[in-house]
Amino acid sequence: MAVVSVILGILLIISGFSCMFTPFATFLSAGYFVGIMMFAYGIAGIIKAFQKRSTVLDTVMSILAFIVGIISLIRPGTTLVFDMMILYLVAFWFLMRGIIAIVVAFQVKGISSNWFLGLIIGILSVILGIYSFAHPAVTAFTTGFLIGFYFVETGIDLILATIMINKIKDAV
Repeated sequence: MAVVSVILGILLIISGFSCMFTPFATFLSAGYFVGIMMFAYGIAGIIKAFQKRSTVLDTVMSILAFIVGIISLIRPGTTLVFDMMILYLVAFWFLMRGIIAIVVAFQVKGISSNWFLGLIIGILSVILGIYSFAHPAVTAFTTGFLIGFYFVETGIDLILATIMINKIKDAV
């Protein structure tokens, strides 16, 4: 099992660098992953509905997710809609994260002497969110690069965790 984990870690690292060297193509592929996830979520929800362990709303959402997942995988171009949704969700996340950081910074103003760092990070995050809404192409590039970075980091973590587990097993 350790060999498989190391191989998977190496493949993740290679995939991550590939994503970082082609961030826009990586971003454009993200819509397919969203479609596949919606398809899988829909199937799981429908199975759960047949087992009578879900509410009517869960069942309806699962059927809709299944249908949207199929449409996105069959019709070319619909994954571009998911790509655009991802762009604006990332921009919205930066904006909301910044607003929350600013609010928290003012709440800890009397408690912490470093409250201004949270304020600065919050302001920068709000600016980044607004910029992401205004320039989605830059966000697409960044999102593709971050996906690649995540793969590299996850691959390294997997390899290191495997090594550490083997060292612990050998010590016992």
